[in-house]
Amino acid sequence: MPWIAASLLSAFFLGFYDLSTKHAVRDNAVLPVLFFANVCSTAVWLLLLALDNSALVALPVALQVDALTGTQHLQLLLKSTIVAASWLCSYFALKSLPLSIAAPIRSTGPMWTLFGALLVLGERPNWIEMLGVGITLASFVGLSLAGAREGIHFHKNKAIAWLLAGTLLGAVSGLYDKFLMAHAGFRAGTVQCWFSIYLALIFLPLVIGWKLRWWPRNTFQWRWTILGISFALLIADFLYFDALRNPEALVSLVSSLRRGSTLVAFAGSLWLFKEANGRQKIIPVLGILTGIVLTVVG
Repeated sequence: MPWIAASLLSAFFLGFYDLSTKHAVRDNAVLPVLFFANVCSTAVWLLLLALDNSALVALPVALQVDALTGTQHLQLLLKSTIVAASWLCSYFALKSLPLSIAAPIRSTGPMWTLFGALLVLGERPNWIEMLGVGITLASFVGLSLAGAREGIHFHKNKAIAWLLAGTLLGAVSGLYDKFLMAHAGFRAGTVQCWFSIYLALIFLPLVIGWKLRWWPRNTFQWRWTILGISFALLIADFLYFDALRNPEALVSLVSSLRRGSTLVAFAGSLWLFKEANGRQKIIPVLGILTGIVLTVVG
């Protein structure tokens, strides 16, 4: 598949992932949603792992899983822990926030990754990247003004704080991914497989605590969108890595095209969930996307 088409399809499935997540957690218990979504992903990878080890089927290189040392397993366990914390924050926030506000905020991840690269890796931004950061922050303020019309005040809303924490942890995960792929020598299939397995194991004691009522909790209702969360993310990630395998693909452009998921989630939130103030939000949403594209491409 051409890498541009793969990137755009990946963006579509990421948008579908956001829509599925919002539908699954709305008026529902978050921990079981997270657990069952990851169990579905884990089941897919365990099946692929069994097929790969059986030698009955020749899997594509992208789906093959390498043998790991104990240290490498710990490295992937760390990645799963970071992502688990990020998703816990983001899912609880998304339960309370309109997706038309939450999706654009989550899309600012590359900007925070840039800040992390400045602090941790000593990288220096150029003027295009700084322009992108400036536009993103200005658009963020515009989005906060639109949210205030719905009674969502960014400076004192706990759900916004949780969402920002989840986005920042996602940026940390992005920096760690760069280390795993570029320096530690992991292949994409290996990371995806064990990352999914360890995520399910991390969420298992939490969902047991939820089941045994160790704390006050909401009731859980099974929804088909839980499967949508799992498979949309699996497909989006596979298409993303498929695009990056093309020697002609530009990493910066692939990442920028993936930000199109925000438009899918934004449009879906207005159409499916009937969220308010779409016209007031569209300008800051487009501003955030423009800023992120400049940050990534620059």
